[in-house]
Amino acid sequence: MIDLRSDTVTTPTDGMRKAMARAEVGDDVYGEDPTVNRLQDMAAALLGKRAALFVPSGTMANQLAIRSQTQPGQEVIVESKSHIVRYEQGAAGALAGVQLHWVTGDHGIMTAEQVEAAIRPKDPYSIPTALICLENTHNAGGGTIYPLSTIEKIRTIAVRHGIPMHLDGARLFNAVAATTLPPTSYAQYFETVSICLSKGLGAPVGSLLISSDQQVIDRARRFRRMYGGAMRQAGILAAAGIYALEYHVARLKDDHDHAKKLARLLQQIPSVQIAPQHVETNIVIFEVIDQRRSPAELVAALKEQGVLINAIGGRSFRAVTHLNVSAKQIDEAGAIFTRVLAR
Repeated sequence: MIDLRSDTVTTPTDGMRKAMARAEVGDDVYGEDPTVNRLQDMAAALLGKRAALFVPSGTMANQLAIRSQTQPGQEVIVESKSHIVRYEQGAAGALAGVQLHWVTGDHGIMTAEQVEAAIRPKDPYSIPTALICLENTHNAGGGTIYPLSTIEKIRTIAVRHGIPMHLDGARLFNAVAATTLPPTSYAQYFETVSICLSKGLGAPVGSLLISSDQQVIDRARRFRRMYGGAMRQAGILAAAGIYALEYHVARLKDDHDHAKKLARLLQQIPSVQIAPQHVETNIVIFEVIDQRRSPAELVAALKEQGVLINAIGGRSFRAVTHLNVSAKQIDEAGAIFTRVLAR
């Protein structure tokens, strides 16, 4: 089976499993797990920040960033199809007591002008804008890379208004691999950054919240325990994250090449609508015009032939490449797509 549902479906490589098996561990709640501490120091250094906190998931990392930098009754600016909006179960309102201000971007990218227009006036009647969140790469936008020049402009506005910024960098290293810019080039504009180890990097679990403000990380550590995310001998998991950062960043370009090839193969199918030029990293979003079969039926037909993908609303579908999908399998998937969708 060729699983293109997400880059979260990967399994640990042999090298990663060996690293996990020999990991030195301790009690991370006491700050005594040496492998967790090494991962946190490593991630902070990679992004040019002071400190990091290892957490179970990307959602928790984002929500800790929000909770640690806002107060109940404030507002957070986010893109309307961002992960924080669509896939985090309303956690910002439920856990931090904040309101999300949705801004509709172009393939997930907000302009500086849009962000400035969304900032509330400072008067007795308006909810205070407390945080600006960007997502790079943007999942629902099709793995779109946030242009560095756009981030710089948004940062200028944020500084002018005294508003901190958070980067949902779950797939930040996909942007790094595609642009060859170092992660510090992106991270420098944000008070907090989250990165996910269990997506393109191939670890089985885990994310990190990273900041130059030790007080923010200290607050996040307290909230991590409140949210049930404090782990004990977590070095076994942290070892997988260290291995991923050491060995799986450079190979992300292979995933991007596979995604672009898949997009070109899909473009040749008459019933498929896709713009290959919008495939910048490892996510391929396309539409299928088929009046006879529903999206669920198309997903089922593809599964029967050996390909797993997700329907994501309307007539749209998403395919994601990752380290468990080879170049040969992309060719096989293309043939299956043609066979099923050209009927």
